[in-house]
Amino acid sequence: MLVELAVALVAAFLTAILSSVAGFGGATLLLPVFVALFGPRDAVAVLTVSQLVSNGSRAWFNREQIDRPVAGWFALGAIPAAIVGGILFASAPLAALSRIIGAVLLGLVLWRRFKPAGLRPSLRAFTGVGVVSGFGSALVGSLGPLTAPFFLAYGLTKRAYIGTEAASATVMHVTKLIVYGGASVLAPASFAVGLALAPATLAGTWIGTRLLDRLPSRVFMVLVEAGLVVAGALLIVRG
Repeated sequence: MLVELAVALVAAFLTAILSSVAGFGGATLLLPVFVALFGPRDAVAVLTVSQLVSNGSRAWFNREQIDRPVAGWFALGAIPAAIVGGILFASAPLAALSRIIGAVLLGLVLWRRFKPAGLRPSLRAFTGVGVVSGFGSALVGSLGPLTAPFFLAYGLTKRAYIGTEAASATVMHVTKLIVYGGASVLAPASFAVGLALAPATLAGTWIGTRLLDRLPSRVFMVLVEAGLVVAGALLIVRG
């Protein structure tokens, strides 16, 4: 267990830096690592605890730039959808869950490559974005790359984007943890591992925030997408 925890700490630290620079990708890349270490169901539970810390800290570091109306409309859809997704997650077969996670990872890469551009969503449209994100995140761990383009298309940039997306995700992760706990999916051991990753996550978030205005995200995104393709294919084959 110590080896698994050490690997998880390093992964959480590196992906927290990535998320703070690029705004997304960290949780999605962290998910296959956790699946390999803890199994698909525990991986999503551990990831949710870890991402609550990560998103909460990013929201705090960028709190002055948060677009609160966007976060509010997102939460309106994300909270009930996360409840439904969490209930379904509790009863999903493990093998099927692994394949679903793998397929979602590959789908997110395709979405990133071929997503429609040029449309600016309205404030109310973020309720729909929240529904998709809340349900999908509760079921497979993370849909950050899918929802990120909507925040960017609305006109949010740099710290406003990072802070608003993180604040929206924080509400969603709190909801997921409540549902997982009520469905006995969030075992004490998984919660403890997620909390143990908090120092590494906070350190990575702090460093990433310092690097935000200095490093381009394009290089990170190429590496993230390559990792997601490999991880998604492996999960589908081995599921």
